[in-house]
Amino acid sequence: MSQAVNEVVRLQPAADENDRVETAAYLLEEAAPEEALRWAFDEFQESVTIATGFGAEGVALIDMAVRINPRADVFFLDTGFLFPETYDLRRRLEDRYQIEIRAFKTDITPEQQELRFGSKLWSTNPDLCCRLRKLEPLKDALYGRRAWITAIRQDQTLERSNARVIEWDYQWRLVKINPLVRWNKQQVWEYIANNNVPFNPLHERGYPSIGCTHCTQPVGEGEDERSGRWSGRAKKECGMHAPVRPTTFISRTEMVGRRHLT
Repeated sequence: MSQAVNEVVRLQPAADENDRVETAAYLLEEAAPEEALRWAFDEFQESVTIATGFGAEGVALIDMAVRINPRADVFFLDTGFLFPETYDLRRRLEDRYQIEIRAFKTDITPEQQELRFGSKLWSTNPDLCCRLRKLEPLKDALYGRRAWITAIRQDQTLERSNARVIEWDYQWRLVKINPLVRWNKQQVWEYIANNNVPFNPLHERGYPSIGCTHCTQPVGEGEDERSGRWSGRAKKECGMHAPVRPTTFISRTEMVGRRHLT
C-alpha cells in the first residue's frame, strides 16, 4: 500500500463513526442550529467542546449552547495579540452565562517569537505565525475530545463553502459540528438583537470579522466581511478550518447520486 493510501486510511473515521456522521448530517441538514447542538450534547456528552473566536457568530452560538447545556465546555485560542475589547468580551460572557471560557495558548511569548523568527512574523510569514499561535494550541484544546463545535458559516469564505452541519474533520480527526453553517450575517445579528447577546463593540466600528490586532483592519462599506483579515493577501483563513477531504470520501450528494440514499 502506498504512503498516500496509508495517509487516507489514517485520516478516515472508523466505519461506525462514519455511519453516525453521515446519518446525522443527512437528518440535520436543514435543522435549526439548536437541534444540531442538542444532537452534539446528547451524542458526545462531556467529550465535545465549543471553539469561539468571540465574533458575532461565536457569541450567538454560546448563547444557544448554554440555554441547552449550562455546563457546555467553551474555549478560545489566546494568541497574545487579541484586541483589548476581545478580552473584555470574554469576561462579559463569563459573567453573563456563569461559565469559564478556557484559554489555550502557545508557550512561545511574543518576545521569544521575535528573537527566533524575526520582527513582525505576522507580516513576513503569517501562516507560520498562525501555526505557532493558533494551530499548535488548538491541538491541545482538542486533545481527548471526540467532537468540536464551531461557528463557521458557508458564505464566509470559499474554504468554508462546502462545510456541512455535521461532518468528519479530517484535519483534526474528530467530528465537527457547525450549527450556523447555513445562516447568513443578517440571521446572526437578528439572533443577537432578539436575545440581547453581548458582542464586541469593534463590530460597530467597521470590523465585521475580528482576529489579532496586527492582522485585522476595518472594512469599507460593501466590502467582503473578511476582507479586513490579512488585508492585501490572498490568505483568508488561519488554518483551523482547512478543507482536508480525501478523495475516497463519499458526500451525501454523491451518495444520493449513486442511489445509496433516497
